[in-house]
Amino acid sequence: MMLKHSLKYLLAFALTACGWHKSLDQAELSALYTQPLSPPDKPLRVFHIGHSLVNKDIPMMLEQLAGAGHDHRSQLGWGASLRSHWEPDVPVNGFEVENAHPRFQDARQAVDSGQFDVLILTEAVEIKDSIKHHDSPEYIRQWARAARKANPKTRVYLYELWHELNDPKGWLERLDEDLSLYWEGVLLARGLAHGDTGGPVYVIPAGQVMARLVREVEARGGVDRLRSREDLFYISDEGKRDMIHLSALGNYLVALTHYAVLYHRPPPAEPQTIRLVDGTLLPAISPELARLMSEVIWSVVTSYPKTGVAQRGS
Repeated sequence: MMLKHSLKYLLAFALTACGWHKSLDQAELSALYTQPLSPPDKPLRVFHIGHSLVNKDIPMMLEQLAGAGHDHRSQLGWGASLRSHWEPDVPVNGFEVENAHPRFQDARQAVDSGQFDVLILTEAVEIKDSIKHHDSPEYIRQWARAARKANPKTRVYLYELWHELNDPKGWLERLDEDLSLYWEGVLLARGLAHGDTGGPVYVIPAGQVMARLVREVEARGGVDRLRSREDLFYISDEGKRDMIHLSALGNYLVALTHYAVLYHRPPPAEPQTIRLVDGTLLPAISPELARLMSEVIWSVVTSYPKTGVAQRGS
């Protein structure tokens, strides 16, 4: 018996040393999401871990969309990996700048407190590099385990991102390919493979929402002030387009997606008055664009079981 145990240990060690990782296959992963979550019956306390693609506006927009009682805290950085937020000896770039606001809370202390209903995990992109250099699946596993150890009812989400607008493979092509290849096929399949996270890690499919909305808008030749994919991205006062950071409109689209997933409700289908962190208001959008954004988000969320939201026809 001792020999058998030792051989199993040595085999596992050898496989790990040569790059093998325990992983769920597609069917095993999908089976974790057959039962949707129940809609929350109260406002949520949400903790965001991430970087500039979370920024401070998206959590504040979400709070305004959700209404009275919703509350959030965050720990952010510049291009920060989940590993850097977890490991005390790995620096979080831009920590002092990004967390100089009243909603900051130390991430490890926040998660260990068990006081949050929702934990949203945001990995650094390029996602291939995070997998290679920062062991993304292991840190998804570690954060989920810690959250549910402190509070078994915690809902843990992975925020699906995008990549640079000028990606040589094609921006839409990468969004189509990366969901199953990396976000599911590596981050979730490996992160959940050990069966010790207290339940699935659900997905906020922001990249998929962006892809579907862009296809719809560009096919129509534009809707209101959203004429093309570029309009979802920030443009400087000098007129230079940022290739990965979002405009106020892009942030709003992502905040609406968070709202739909977390609260299991279609996002508002009419224009909203939303105040940004800098004190200005979200530029007005037309009723047509507001309705289209709501329809696209709800269609994506209710046709993707990994959101944890009841699916259409179920």
